[in-house]
Amino acid sequence: MSPAHIAITMGDPAGIGPEILLKAVLQLRERLVGGSLRLTIVGCAASYRATAEALKIAQPISDFRLRGDTPGSGSLSFIDVGGGRPLPPGVVCEAAGQAAYDAIKVAVDLAMARHIDAMCTAPLSKEALNLAGRPYSGHTELLADLTGARDSVMMLAHGNMRVSHVSTHTALRQVPAKLTPERLRRVVTLTSQALVQLGIDRPRIAVAALNPHGGEGGLFGTEDQDITAPTLATLRAEGHDCTGPVPGDTVFVKLRAGQYDAVVAMYHDQGHIPVKLLGFHIDPQTGQWNSLSGVNVTLGLPIVRTSVDHGTAFDIAGRGIASCESLIEAIDFGIRMAHPDVATSVAEIA
Repeated sequence: MSPAHIAITMGDPAGIGPEILLKAVLQLRERLVGGSLRLTIVGCAASYRATAEALKIAQPISDFRLRGDTPGSGSLSFIDVGGGRPLPPGVVCEAAGQAAYDAIKVAVDLAMARHIDAMCTAPLSKEALNLAGRPYSGHTELLADLTGARDSVMMLAHGNMRVSHVSTHTALRQVPAKLTPERLRRVVTLTSQALVQLGIDRPRIAVAALNPHGGEGGLFGTEDQDITAPTLATLRAEGHDCTGPVPGDTVFVKLRAGQYDAVVAMYHDQGHIPVKLLGFHIDPQTGQWNSLSGVNVTLGLPIVRTSVDHGTAFDIAGRGIASCESLIEAIDFGIRMAHPDVATSVAEIA
């Protein structure tokens, strides 16, 4: 079998993207040399080189190409979409937003043309993206637009904590309107398909309640009994193993205990907080986080896309302390999604 070919987008060149890419490539070097993995990095080559020089990190890539080129035939290549100048770390700017957008566009085109097996994204800045005239609220919405997918789903994964979302980047007051039978069915179905891809034959999925205590019989809202409960009853009749609505203050404890294989959360913070609480590794001496585990996966696209589960971290960009742990996990998760029969370290996540 040919090696899995993953394209990694740099994200915002002014964030920690260049640094974690450099560190990830070094950690994956044995697999690259051994022929079990191919990587194509897409981003601002000038920022990549400047970061390597400033942080004194070895830069092993020799195959640099221009936008419009296909990836090299070797195990490691770089497609440059930057403007020829490095961007200052930690500064939100239009040029960085444009470079981040261009990298995503190139990687999507490569994936749609089947030049790569999956794409993995480093973090971008929504503010910089919008400064560049790209009015997207994040990767999920941007990827849906570029691929023509109109109903994608965000899933976070850390250990056995796998959480999909009915809504993500939307105002909290708009969340109840996002909960429709059609959307809930879509999220549960895509989550189930993803779990089967990861080797879980009969996925057990719990759906979190929208309202406290599941609405308390209608006292705190009726969406759970009017929409969620009957939709799940229909899905169960069709053969899905799905439970809910389960109160949001207990459903993630049950997930962590292994009672479910995944949870469907109703909105961004309901799903993100428990996953990130477990994913951040805190130094008890300093009170600072020093690494982060976890993967962000976009379901429902015609391509495989995974991502780190953290932001651009402008506050530490250029300081040499960013961890590439989440990026390594995202790469392995992409391999597993694209080639379910290939055993990688993502087995620890799945």
